[in-house]
Amino acid sequence: MYKAYLVLENGTVFEGEAFGAVGETLGELVFATGMTGYQETITDPSYAGQIVIQTAPHIGIVGMNKRDEESGRIWVAGYVVKDPSRMASNFRAERTLQADLLAQKVVGISNLDTRALTIMIRDAGAMRAGIFSGPSIRTEAEMVALVGQAPQMKGRKLSDVVTTPEVYTIPAQGERVGSVAILDLGIKKSTLEHLSERGLEVRVYPSDVNSETMLQDNPDAVFFSNGPGDPEASTAQVELLREVLRAGKPFFGICFGNQLLGRALGFETYKLAFGHRGINQPVMHAETGRVEVTAHNHGFAVKLEGDEAPSPQGFGRVRVSHRGLNDGVVEGLECLDIPAFSVQYHPEAAAGPHDSHYLFDKFISMIKERR
Repeated sequence: MYKAYLVLENGTVFEGEAFGAVGETLGELVFATGMTGYQETITDPSYAGQIVIQTAPHIGIVGMNKRDEESGRIWVAGYVVKDPSRMASNFRAERTLQADLLAQKVVGISNLDTRALTIMIRDAGAMRAGIFSGPSIRTEAEMVALVGQAPQMKGRKLSDVVTTPEVYTIPAQGERVGSVAILDLGIKKSTLEHLSERGLEVRVYPSDVNSETMLQDNPDAVFFSNGPGDPEASTAQVELLREVLRAGKPFFGICFGNQLLGRALGFETYKLAFGHRGINQPVMHAETGRVEVTAHNHGFAVKLEGDEAPSPQGFGRVRVSHRGLNDGVVEGLECLDIPAFSVQYHPEAAAGPHDSHYLFDKFISMIKERR
């Protein structure tokens, strides 16, 4: 077993053991608090460019299987766990976590103090880091220097890395309700399933599509997916969304799609200190007062003072529909004068919870009302 080192941009070095592939990798170091759903986490395209710490200590016991994958590959830049399982013990397991990390050349580290590491990130904020392992290791000074040369997440555009290379269609299941054009910024498989299962014909477009192409088949609605990167770097997608809103198409956005809706409406976005990542985040629904336990994976958020404000871009009144109860972050937007809404969290939440599935039904109702 090779030694491995996790090196932070502030110069802190954690020593552990290689897990998965050996080698070198760089990325933004973040932590995910879910006690389950590690497979959904590492195959979520929103984690592209990030080294993920699992705060739950024991990872890998249920193995890996194709049904639970959120995409066709592992997207995390690196993986940090305390105690990896030596075996997969679940009737649905098809492979081990270790085998998938090796096969996809994902560099990881295990057997280090992930609690101390998480506290450091929580206090100092997400930072660049690197994992180094193998038969020959660079000097500490060399590793720190490499980490310091890695790109910052702020200002980084990653949607063109994770998007589909070509347009594809998924037929509606059951009674057909209509069609939806989706901008793939790093979409998860479970999102597509929720939409098609509710009677929508789904047509998925690459992130660089223009409005003329996206709207040429006259879809009944438009959806912007989750995805990685800084929303300030996605100016073309923001302008695309403004054209969609001007066309009067019902719109629903999730996560990155929420941030892009905020920017399309004329509000700013900003980077959170350490972000929200996990499947146990409490969110208040403003209209009902109901608290939803939700899944999150975001490092940026929409800045909107107060509970309601006019759109600086002239799209009418905008209401904050949801707020995070841990820190008051805007977790949802609803336009009161045009058919558009979005949430910052993940209502599809394949690993759970399922409190927010009603948002897909809301989208269907909006489409039926506008037809």
